[in-house]
Amino acid sequence: MGDDQGGLLGMAAQLRRLQEELKTVRAELAEQTVEASAGGGAVRVVMTGTQECREIHIAPQLLREPDVSRLPDLLRLAINQAIHDSQAMAARRLGPLAGGLAT
Repeated sequence: MGDDQGGLLGMAAQLRRLQEELKTVRAELAEQTVEASAGGGAVRVVMTGTQECREIHIAPQLLREPDVSRLPDLLRLAINQAIHDSQAMAARRLGPLAGGLAT
């Protein structure tokens, strides 16, 4: 077997290994969650590492007048923060795998 062919086989094996690791990490991220809140905890959002919203909690007092007018802004803030935190968690978990492609 020539050096080029051996190198290609090694790269193919490395790629298969990385694909399996990526599959495992993605499955783990689908189960891991982050929680973000706004309004001092009046609105809380739980999101997975794959950016799936799992839960939204709204404090009952926020649903009464005059507080209800704050709800859209607080929801937006909590959701955006949860997305950001979830993406950061995914980047931390997936980053080392991307480094494996360069070797």
